Formats: sequence, C-alpha cells, structure tokens
Amino acid sequence: QVQLVESGGGLVQAGDSLRLSCAASGRTRSRAWFRQAPGKEREFVAAILWSGDSTYYADSVKGRFTISRDNAKNTMYLQMNNLKPEDTAVYYCAARGGVPLIIATTYDYWGQGTQVTVSS
Repeated sequence: QVQLVESGGGLVQAGDSLRLSCAASGRTRSRAWFRQAPGKEREFVAAILWSGDSTYYADSVKGRFTISRDNAKNTMYLQMNNLKPEDTAVYYCAARGGVPLIIATTYDYWGQGTQVTVSS
C-alpha cells in the first residue's frame, strides 16, 4: 500500500504561480496529477515515469505546468505558472505500478486532494 499526501494548494489570482507537492510512502513506476472541478469528471493533468524522467501533459496545461520529481525525498511536484480561472479544481496525486496513463481508473493509489482556486 502506498500513501500519497498532497500539499501546496491555495487561492491565487489569474497569472500567478503555485507549486503542488505529493509525498509518497513507497515507490511506484508512475505518478500523475489529476484534477476535478465541481460538476465535472476527473481529468488528467500530467504524469511522470519515475525512472527515466519521461513526462506527459494535457494540452490544456502544456507550456504552463511542469511535473518533476525528487528521488531523495520520494516527492513529486507540479509547478503551475500563468494560472487561469479554468484551472480551479481539486488537484489529486495518483500512482500506479505500470507506465503512465491518462485514464484515472487505471491508477491504484490516490491522495486526498488539494484545492486550487484561481480568481479572475
């Protein structure tokens, strides 16, 4: 069992930046960030292959968000720049034993989520 704990959410204005963190209690092959806005389905944001540094992004965040990892701390990050009101959502950290995928139901472990609110 892998425990995931997110942190770093908050209330910011459009154009601001935030960095989310996801600390894990164990190792998995892939980790990802998903988000869910009120009344919407959970959507893929970004993913990283833990060994090899391959990264993947949703088109809506490409060029603005950067996913990264710190092996020593076993922690994943999501640097979010130029935030927009449509980025407002609960952001979830997820992990799975296989390669990174964009479908939420393929992930085995989930964090509790952290709220990101972007005001216009």
